[in-house]
Amino acid sequence: MATQSKSANGTAPKATEAKGTAAERNQARSVAETAVDLPVGTVLTVAERVSELVEPFRGRAGTEKQLKSYRVQLQRRVKRAERRGATARRRATNEARKTRSRFEREARKRQRTVETTLKRNRNELEQRVRNLLPV
Repeated sequence: MATQSKSANGTAPKATEAKGTAAERNQARSVAETAVDLPVGTVLTVAERVSELVEPFRGRAGTEKQLKSYRVQLQRRVKRAERRGATARRRATNEARKTRSRFEREARKRQRTVETTLKRNRNELEQRVRNLLPV
């Protein structure tokens, strides 16, 4: 590339000006193409997705196959939910049983403590009464 110098008739600024307008035109063309390509590409993508969704239901055999697939998936999900429910029920039952046993054990312990204290106090009282009364 040779450097251009300004001539007396001013041809160099016009060449630079022409390059600038060409670049602007290329940029404008690129923006316009993008503005057109984006919606067209989106429409094509949506059309493909719809086609993929509708494809299994085009014929009777495809429809039956797809429905069977949905039925099997649903049955699996129901079984999974049933197993989770059974597990949760067993856990809750075991926890309730443990809590009940713990509570009953604590109640028996307190009852023994009260009975022991009562028996000791009664014996002590009887001993004091015997000591006070002449025989």
